[in-house]
Amino acid sequence: MVYTPKKASWLNMAEIELSALSKQCLDRRIAQRRILAKEVLAWSEKRNRLQTKITWQFTKNKAREKFLRAYDYIRN
Repeated sequence: MVYTPKKASWLNMAEIELSALSKQCLDRRIAQRRILAKEVLAWSEKRNRLQTKITWQFTKNKAREKFLRAYDYIRN
């Protein structure tokens, strides 16, 4: 068994990190696995050294505004 948090924010963070990796590091052909591993490690170390953070822009209130019809449906 593996603990999975009830909220999906951990999955969102993983997807954001994979997207950043893809755009910032893997946006070109890397022919050798050894070079790929070296590039990904360097990217990861830099990101950790800079203590890169995710800034959430979609707040609970914005979600309620955007999905107002769904919230009304749930209430009924």
